Amino acid sequence: MAKHVEERRLAHGGVLSGDKHPDSMRQRVDVDSRQTRSGRAPIQATVAQLSEFDEVIDVRSESEYGEDHVPGALNCPVLDNSERALVGTLYKQTSSFDAKKLGASLVSANIARHLREQFHDRPRDWRPLVYCWRGGGRSDALAHVLAQIGWRVGRLEGGYKAYRHAVVADLDVLPRRFTWRVVCGMTGTGKSRTLRALGAAGAQVLDLEALAAHRGSVLGNMPDEPQPTQKMFDSLVWNELRGFDPDRPVFVESESKKIGRLRVVDALIDAMWASECLVLEAPVPVRVELLKAEYSHYISEPALLGVQLECLAPLHGKHRIERWQDMAHRGAWDAFVEELLVQHYDPAYTRAILKHYPALPRAARYTLRDVSDDDFERIAAAIVENTAAHNV
Repeated sequence: MAKHVEERRLAHGGVLSGDKHPDSMRQRVDVDSRQTRSGRAPIQATVAQLSEFDEVIDVRSESEYGEDHVPGALNCPVLDNSERALVGTLYKQTSSFDAKKLGASLVSANIARHLREQFHDRPRDWRPLVYCWRGGGRSDALAHVLAQIGWRVGRLEGGYKAYRHAVVADLDVLPRRFTWRVVCGMTGTGKSRTLRALGAAGAQVLDLEALAAHRGSVLGNMPDEPQPTQKMFDSLVWNELRGFDPDRPVFVESESKKIGRLRVVDALIDAMWASECLVLEAPVPVRVELLKAEYSHYISEPALLGVQLECLAPLHGKHRIERWQDMAHRGAWDAFVEELLVQHYDPAYTRAILKHYPALPRAARYTLRDVSDDDFERIAAAIVENTAAHNV
């Protein structure tokens, strides 16, 4: 009989009408807890629990999302940029009541659209995590609807602000947990391709230039790929760091404090500068071939290269810049790239690397023979073997 009454309580979602049981409050809490586990009410989640969910949904506007977001999060605004501005204006100029009425209608319409266009194919056991700016009304609206459908929904406690706070705090601590191995070498020795080959060989790799969408030099802008915001770059680095195994080394390319216009957090750059290094070397003709491949967009648009070279005038003088621009215009690429390497990149790199990486003199050295994938695989295999043999 007692079991039958308990089942009736659960079926009605709470304590039965007229139930005078002295433990009725405790039973109501138990029912609420069971409803949460079954997915009929959103679960409060923390940043540390992000990986426990199948998908992360950012309900902020597209501009908020563009500035920074949890890496991999799907943007499903419950109010887009123009709608937020409209509701905000109504709030200030008319009343909060009218603003809430308009906001509710817009939010409802957007949630309905997201259900049709984004979530219609999600399975019954899908577990999404929803967040907004502070974990308030916008995330609550979508989370409530998804939970009522029956999905087990998480709602990020504190929203994006809590997430950003966690990222900043973690980036001050995480870099010191890992053993770093810094890949050094003159410009054109294939550091980025070596990192990719190391990653393909199963090594742990942090490719900062890929995350920053910049090659780290004065000509390093990626064609048709703008750099992320500083906050987004921080998020991308944080996301990589939290996936690494502290018991295995992490390979990273030698960098200065800035990659393009983005800053590498102090804790990470300090850890890199204090770490052991390895050095890549290559004959000048091989370096020329590598740079021509990496900067092929400048070969197809020499006028763009000419504009970029202007910023080197304070270092090299107007006459040398004009000479380089003329070489590019005439298509004398091998001669131009060699001069740029020998007269600009090599002296600049030598000054910076000796200043920031004191472990460089004792670094193991690896020589690239050609620009083939096979040779990069050979280099990566030798690095992995040497690292394992020395237990570093």
